[in-house]
Amino acid sequence: MRILTGKTAIITGATRGIGKGIAQKFAQEGANIAFTYSSSVEAANLLEKELNALGIQAKGYQSNAADFDAAQELVKTILKDFETIDILINNAGITKDGLLMRMSVADFNKVIAVNLNSVFNMTKAVLRPMMKQRDGAIINMSSVVGVKGNAGQANYAASKAGVIGFTKSVALELGSRNIRCNAIAPGFIETEMTAKLGEEVVKEWRNAIPLKRGGTPEDVANACLFLASDMAHYITGQTLNVDGGMLT
Repeated sequence: MRILTGKTAIITGATRGIGKGIAQKFAQEGANIAFTYSSSVEAANLLEKELNALGIQAKGYQSNAADFDAAQELVKTILKDFETIDILINNAGITKDGLLMRMSVADFNKVIAVNLNSVFNMTKAVLRPMMKQRDGAIINMSSVVGVKGNAGQANYAASKAGVIGFTKSVALELGSRNIRCNAIAPGFIETEMTAKLGEEVVKEWRNAIPLKRGGTPEDVANACLFLASDMAHYITGQTLNVDGGMLT
């Protein structure tokens, strides 16, 4: 039996990269998938068809998790379509890198809104149904940058560090309701985004990693699968680094 059979998972930002990898892995393990996307209708339709072909129920929703009211309406709609919400993966995120001296207020606020405010919005939206069923798993996507910082990414680092603090606080508040909340801090994961980097930049990243290679979306998806499943029923408030040893 697949380990997520009968569960329904919401995954934000799932049409590419890590989010897509999580959606594929969860569907393979029997979870019904409600995923969000911001603009690519074609990619969302293709993913929906791919996931449904695995014998589960999957549906994409065009929604902005950084908008509080939109997040509330999204969850109401998903509950009508799927009846339960068992897992929330707060994956949606952006970067707007630049040295602090040149970083605009708009770029700082945009990254905080998408990467951190969205985590608050979506988590708050799923609380009532999860508390009612006295069960739930929330996984928030942080980053190694949120743990150690990174020059040129003050906005991104602040948002991802905030995710870790938020995760720990939610775990303390909701543990008595059997709702677990954990974070994952990916390192250098090779996706469409990193493919745009120069060969020398990628080589430097790889050389700085003890395992001497970048990770894959599936590496992160496997960690999410563990934390979302009953195998991790006694784990909450933790940050799992999926980084090949970068922070060792």
